Amino acid sequence: MCCSFEGMASSDKPEIVDRDAREKDPKEDDKDEEKGGFMDKVKDFIQDIGEKIEGAIGFGKPTADVAEIHVPTINLEKAEIVVDVLIKNPNPVPIPLIDINYLIESDGRKLISGLIPDAGTIPAHGEETVKIPIRLVYDDIKNTYADIKPGSIIPYRIKVDLIIDVPIFGRITLPLEKTGEIPIPFKPDIDVENIKFERFSFEETVAVLHLRLENKNDFDLGLNDLDYEVWLSDVSIGGAELEKSTKLDKNGISYIDIPITFKPKDFGSAVWDMIRGKGTGYSMKGNINVDTPFGAMKLPISKEGGTTRLKKSKEDGGDDDDETFYWLDSKSGSTLFTLIFKGLKVSA
Repeated sequence: MCCSFEGMASSDKPEIVDRDAREKDPKEDDKDEEKGGFMDKVKDFIQDIGEKIEGAIGFGKPTADVAEIHVPTINLEKAEIVVDVLIKNPNPVPIPLIDINYLIESDGRKLISGLIPDAGTIPAHGEETVKIPIRLVYDDIKNTYADIKPGSIIPYRIKVDLIIDVPIFGRITLPLEKTGEIPIPFKPDIDVENIKFERFSFEETVAVLHLRLENKNDFDLGLNDLDYEVWLSDVSIGGAELEKSTKLDKNGISYIDIPITFKPKDFGSAVWDMIRGKGTGYSMKGNINVDTPFGAMKLPISKEGGTTRLKKSKEDGGDDDDETFYWLDSKSGSTLFTLIFKGLKVSA
């Protein structure tokens, strides 16, 4: 038996064509072009209609700007900041201020952020100053960033986003920024350097407190008022008013004189302890009202556990080893009484 096979001609082989490699039908390309052109025409038509409506009835985007930043309250615990934002509405209808987002940062680090919802309405063809209250609590800042020290000045950046709803435009966001500096206040140190007696009697004594104040802040303090009370041996000898304002230089030491009047007879044995040179404890507590580059501040002052004693001044010939103590009447210059401890002699 003889078998034979005839080969298939190359022209008879099936052709395999990649579906993605096929050329598109020219009619389909025409349809795509027509479709794209139609959508572009619709968009242009809508934009044109919107612009015509806007032009006809006066719709436009509101504008906003930070008008002012002020600090109504600042003390050792906190700073209350108010950001005034001026918003202008050119539209013929009032627009709602939906939300206000705010953020305060220093050197890229967040100090505080917050949201104020439903912040009001901007009148038609009008303007409104919106006040954004912000409170900085210093303990929160110092606990978060250990390198921020009391007495320092830190830079800040305030970021505000105003979210408003405008006809035609819809909901839009107006971003604002403002930079500045704010202090981290530190209370001054106070101490009694000495007490100069101008008139002494057990009924009424007039003296001058020579105070030492150390300003540990990186900014000057303009001392306007001093509200304080002094205790000697747990007995209050009252306080007095500052006679004139003075400047406390930044990171510096200043001296001020404060007049005071008190009755030594109210001290009991404490006055004799001072006279005998034993010394008696004293303390001071109060506040100082100061002006700063950041606004007025009321800062506390305190000194507890101090000790003082009376001795003859060097101007009157005394020295550190002198055991003679006396007071002079400022009017007559006569010695009211003298105590000489070496001879145990007391004269009046």
